[in-house]
Amino acid sequence: MIYPGDRELTERERTNICYLAFPDSNSGLMGNTEDGYLYGYVYFRQVKDRTLRRGYFQKSVVLLSHLPLVSLFTTVLDLVAPEYFDMGEASLEAACHHLDQWPPPTPGITLSLPLLGTLVQVRIPSRQDKPGAATLTPPSPPLTSPGPLTVLVPTPHETEAFRVLAPVLPHLNLLWELVLTAEPLVVMAMSPTTAANTVQTLISLITPLKFSGDYRPFFTIHDSEFKEYTTRTSAPPNVILGVTNPFFAKTLQHWPHIIRIGDNTGSPNTQKHKLKKASALKTVEQKPGVYTKYKPHLQADKGLVKRLLKGVQTGRPVEVQSALLRRHLLELTQSFMIPLERYVASLMPLQKNISPYKAIPSLRPFNPDDFLATLELYGPQLTSGIRGDWEGLYRRFFRSVNFSVWFNARHQEVSAKLSELHLQALCNADLGGWVCSRSEVEVVDMVLRLRAKLTTADSLCVDQHTRDKLHDHLQTLFMALPEDLRSVLHAS
Repeated sequence: MIYPGDRELTERERTNICYLAFPDSNSGLMGNTEDGYLYGYVYFRQVKDRTLRRGYFQKSVVLLSHLPLVSLFTTVLDLVAPEYFDMGEASLEAACHHLDQWPPPTPGITLSLPLLGTLVQVRIPSRQDKPGAATLTPPSPPLTSPGPLTVLVPTPHETEAFRVLAPVLPHLNLLWELVLTAEPLVVMAMSPTTAANTVQTLISLITPLKFSGDYRPFFTIHDSEFKEYTTRTSAPPNVILGVTNPFFAKTLQHWPHIIRIGDNTGSPNTQKHKLKKASALKTVEQKPGVYTKYKPHLQADKGLVKRLLKGVQTGRPVEVQSALLRRHLLELTQSFMIPLERYVASLMPLQKNISPYKAIPSLRPFNPDDFLATLELYGPQLTSGIRGDWEGLYRRFFRSVNFSVWFNARHQEVSAKLSELHLQALCNADLGGWVCSRSEVEVVDMVLRLRAKLTTADSLCVDQHTRDKLHDHLQTLFMALPEDLRSVLHAS
């Protein structure tokens, strides 16, 4: 059954969801890159029942969304699913009614969301948030009669990073490099929950840089791309997979990077870890660890691991441990990206070279060698104490989808900024004086250009004053033309 009743799923979507919803509670990603991602959050229940042929009853409640708000929707399922199993379909109808009343998830806004007698308090993250700052504080206890139970979701888009990464903590910098360069990576775990949470945490290692590769927090043998990912005739695709079926230990043993997670998830292993060669993963029974031939470009930050292990010994809360871990990764990513941001900014034409009477200048081409030449003076060593082959890591990054998507986005942002500056230059230009010494062809060309500029202004951050000024300029040029030309332009 599907709620709300007016929503439809294709037969392929239904089949994928059914396979991904069993056999254990998990949160996974479904869909494909053609139609956009659809995230599925699952609550699974299995109860012994001798009246059934299998000897047990099993059913899953699946929540689908286009938003990767992992902690929020997991909390929603924790509230809705038990009610459904106890009270039946009426509870789903009530939950859908409440969800339908929720406002849009506006970034930076704290929302109090009613759901089945509980108030879910959540703050939607924003780009303007300061890293590591508290975004949600517990409400004060009521002075009068207590109201509905309040559940806080301080980081709706994040997992508990420390709890998830504890089994592979000594390899943190290595995993950061693999995710940064969008290397093919498979997580083999005992349960879909562990696999999915590990994949979700991995793609967040390079925040604030967006991971632009493909990823499947829970991947099964029934997936439509199973053959593509297990074939040995071509190199593995740049995707991060989370799997539980022991069958994958054999079919994916040719993948270059494999993380094997055992039962003791959530507890850091204090033993010394050595990387295992990827070719060593040849049997179903394997010890937990990281299997790879990849040699990290940067040295590991042993101080961070020591601080986190000391936190375990002193009973430091998991939330604080996760915050320390994420801050380290954030600072590492920022140290890596700041030189790139600075170099791209240097490719932008100077504002004084933007002429209202010429075409918009474009961003100069990105030259990897020119960028690498700037590292001696402006490299990551200025903000990071981690040593290593930063240049080699940059060269590897340049070949990844993460770089191409990031650079294309920055190129679009810079192009939009140049368009805004060009509009401002047109706004401040003396077109009344300019038109006196120009031919009719040049004036008509400027009229057409101004019209096009006003059309594109809707997609740019242009205030109303600038628009009004451009309209005035357009009218000035228009009136400088002969009446027959004005008629033609009016009709066009």
